[in-house]
Amino acid sequence: MKHLLAALLAASASLAGANAQAAEIKPAVIFDLGGKFDKSFNESAFNGAERFKTETGTSYREFEIQNESQREQVLRRFARDGHTPIVAVGFAQQAAVEAVSKDYPDLQFAIIDTVAAGDNVRSILFREEEGSYLVGMLAGLKSQSGTVGFVGGMDIPLIRNFACGYKGGVMAAKADAKYLENMTGTTAAAWNDPVRGGELARAQIDQGADVIFHAAGATGVGVLQAAADAGKFGIGVDSNQNMLHPGRVLTSMVKRVDNAVYQAFADAAGDKWTAGTQVLGLKEDGVGYAVDDNNRSLLTPEMTAAVEKAKADIVAGTTKVHNYTTDNNCPY
Repeated sequence: MKHLLAALLAASASLAGANAQAAEIKPAVIFDLGGKFDKSFNESAFNGAERFKTETGTSYREFEIQNESQREQVLRRFARDGHTPIVAVGFAQQAAVEAVSKDYPDLQFAIIDTVAAGDNVRSILFREEEGSYLVGMLAGLKSQSGTVGFVGGMDIPLIRNFACGYKGGVMAAKADAKYLENMTGTTAAAWNDPVRGGELARAQIDQGADVIFHAAGATGVGVLQAAADAGKFGIGVDSNQNMLHPGRVLTSMVKRVDNAVYQAFADAAGDKWTAGTQVLGLKEDGVGYAVDDNNRSLLTPEMTAAVEKAKADIVAGTTKVHNYTTDNNCPY
């Protein structure tokens, strides 16, 4: 009886401890301009938060930034309410994260796509150039005209990194390819202008492009629409966008922001939180290219074999893909 009572008390204490820990986890996500249903970067973060909620039953707070002035206001409000970890989606939230995390040293913060100072901040970066190189190879191998295009969102080194990696892959597959590139703008509005994205894509199509990759957030929806309308191929980004125009999206360069958000929540809940910088590439399954029923028939066995070999070589380190964010000079 004594042993049974001790066991029951131990189990009760263990359950109480688990519940207490779970109660302390109050996650939050702040989405950047474009919103959580941008079919791209923000939506990937949303999917990660939702997966954690579904699997654990832990709810989270969220906010979709509408203007620049809200960044620190919202972050500070969530911190004041005791939310932790708080994930800020997007490089533009760096200053806000640095300011608020300093004032709330006992809370945990994470930021996507830039490095923010702070002993309680996890900075999560991706090797976008590696995934972009793979979809660039597929573009070069698929193109019949020999001309491919790229449409970026805001003209910043991060998006130039997508473009440079993509161009490198195109040239590896087709050395004499013609490469076209346009950026949508120089302000945050460039992430949410699908009309302009469509205009830029049509201009590239008029110059002969038959495959166009976008790294432009919600603006890219217009790029993919224009390519599909013209009977050409688009390439999606961040989230798997193959289903937006089945048979007309060659592939999508997936950037696993969903995994990063999910892991941030899970590490905090499991008392495994670490601050510092994480860099996720092909080796870490942080980037890749999407294949599903919407695009599988577009990829020949030869195309798949070539891109899988390139992937293996990059993971092994025998093929190095240039990172524009560390050296602003694309060599391809």
